[in-house]
Amino acid sequence: MAHDHDHSGAGHSHGAGNQKAVGIAALLTGSFMFAEVVGGVVSGSLALIADAGHMLTDFVALSLAWVAFYLAKRPASWKATYGFDRFAVLAALVNGLSLFLIAAWICFEAYKRINEPVEVLGGTMFLVAVGGLVINILAFWILSRGEKDNLNIKAALLHVAGDLLGSVGAIIASIVIIYTGWTPIDPILSVFVAIIILRSAWHVVRESGHILLEGAPKGFDRRQLIELLETEISEVIKVGHVHAWSITQERPMATLEVTINEKADINQVKKTIKRILQEQFAIEHSTVEINLANQKQDAG
Repeated sequence: MAHDHDHSGAGHSHGAGNQKAVGIAALLTGSFMFAEVVGGVVSGSLALIADAGHMLTDFVALSLAWVAFYLAKRPASWKATYGFDRFAVLAALVNGLSLFLIAAWICFEAYKRINEPVEVLGGTMFLVAVGGLVINILAFWILSRGEKDNLNIKAALLHVAGDLLGSVGAIIASIVIIYTGWTPIDPILSVFVAIIILRSAWHVVRESGHILLEGAPKGFDRRQLIELLETEISEVIKVGHVHAWSITQERPMATLEVTINEKADINQVKKTIKRILQEQFAIEHSTVEINLANQKQDAG
């Protein structure tokens, strides 16, 4: 029996850039959050207060993402043999779930405002909303320079995008209030933003949950792999015990057991299998266990 594995290269080449982008975005969001709270209370705007609440959660979420990237750079240990990359996925899940809570709170407050309208100062609301829009555009631009396929960056982008839409909604609502005095536009647009937030949150929660539940990497089908190995490699008799999962989106892994005929070159078969895994399924980290058809032997 031959056993081989390859877990080299943790894929942290862009970690520093991602961490810096998230850190700057957190500072921008946290600093303007207080201005929105004051502006929302003074103007009486639910859209601003909702956006401020979203910004508070954004600040916490972005800070958590920063910590996740920091921990991901720590080397593996005897207790954490895969390192701390998975913390970033956990942070993304928490961020996604927090978006559900934000959206629910916005809808609840909007329902109360529609039934019991309050006075809204359109001018104050407009000025604060424009400031929030500028801050959110800047934060979004900084985050977009990171790896967009990274789940934590994606979650952070969705948080800021939700804030950006909230600012746009607040601007539109303030203009309507200034020129028509129709205050229900404020909670109505808040609900619209909440629906967009929910849609985005579902994608993040589903994707991060799939990784945490050891789901197969994107594009991987073990039935396809088994058929491919058994038909394209003549020395292969049977492929079994195929498992594939991801530590993070960037670190898919696989293990499998392959039975080959007695005269086959174990090392050559193993190299071919690993090449197929890498080229066809983008899996660079794999463990391949080889069994000879009529006997078992260790090959190192």
